Amino acid sequence: MKALRLVFSNMRYFTPVFLFATLNIVFGTWAIYIPQITAKLQISEGMLGFAVFFMALGTLATIPFVPRIIKFLELGKTTLLAICGFCIVFIGPFLAPTYTLLCAALFVVGVFSGLLDVSINTLVTELEKKDKIHFMSVSHGFFSLGGMLGAGIGTVILPYIAMPWYHMAGVIVLLVLANIVLSKNYLHLRNVHEEEETKFKLKNLRPLVGLAVIGFLVMAAEGAIVDWSALYLEKVTLATATLVGMGYTIFNGTMAFGRFFGDTVSSKYGSRSIMIAGSFVATLGFALVLYGETTLALIGFGFVGIGLSIVVPELFRYSGNLKGIRAAEGISFIAGTGFTGLLLGPVFLGFLAETFNLKGSFIALMIFTFLAGCVAFTLKRK
Repeated sequence: MKALRLVFSNMRYFTPVFLFATLNIVFGTWAIYIPQITAKLQISEGMLGFAVFFMALGTLATIPFVPRIIKFLELGKTTLLAICGFCIVFIGPFLAPTYTLLCAALFVVGVFSGLLDVSINTLVTELEKKDKIHFMSVSHGFFSLGGMLGAGIGTVILPYIAMPWYHMAGVIVLLVLANIVLSKNYLHLRNVHEEEETKFKLKNLRPLVGLAVIGFLVMAAEGAIVDWSALYLEKVTLATATLVGMGYTIFNGTMAFGRFFGDTVSSKYGSRSIMIAGSFVATLGFALVLYGETTLALIGFGFVGIGLSIVVPELFRYSGNLKGIRAAEGISFIAGTGFTGLLLGPVFLGFLAETFNLKGSFIALMIFTFLAGCVAFTLKRK
């Protein structure tokens, strides 16, 4: 609650969380129009998946270069460029007249998404360092809230919109204007401890690799739940049609809840303890899911959501505070490996389900979160 009060009482901290919300408001708006875009271009679900892969490719191609861009432009200017560019280029997929141009447009979206992801996490990290406060977790909570707002409001007004791009254009204009006005609160910022952290030290590689492993495992589990929770409830627990979507709904709800209150816990116990506890809570959740009964599975998805909710923000916070490494470098490394896990998680789960069965795939996810907790034990206290 302290972090929420801080955010709503000071524009210096509200502005960064609004950046997180903006990112997912745009994604949420895009999500509701995917069926119309696929129908317009007459493409299959498989072709859509391949097109979305280009967005991921753009993100992964950009992330390694973001620290250099931030160093050249400075943090505040990079963040403003990233948020405005991300919003503006997202009109591309809505206007693309062919499948090839859709893939190209999504690649460009991915480029700016990667730039924005690292920039806003670095921005929050630097403010936390300078002001000695905690609001990384609540920032990620606003990301979750932004997705719900984008998709929720969009769903309500969708029947009244003649063309999908009209809606997206309106959202873009409003968000760009709002972010330009708010940018005065961070435009002057640069990396606070840049002089101290420009020289990389080999001894810092171990915790960075450990964090990367945690990020890969945890985000692989998160990506798998997004894509496979409904199928698990339908095929394994034999849930009714009205309940198959509840797994992801509960998971997303507890994740948002955990992120809004995670900073208070983090400031008391530290990032390392939070990552350990969160990973093992998620492991417990998967154990309940694997019991094979619908009610317990739904409770389990809730535990997984609240467990994973606090791990990812703490990964960014911890990686942005490693001595000998600039915040942007640490965060971009974790973002890259974590995003790779997010992409490969559903693919790996599908392979295991095809080779063994869906329940076996979720056993693998339980092992993932357990291993993440074990790796977190090896990190130094901060």
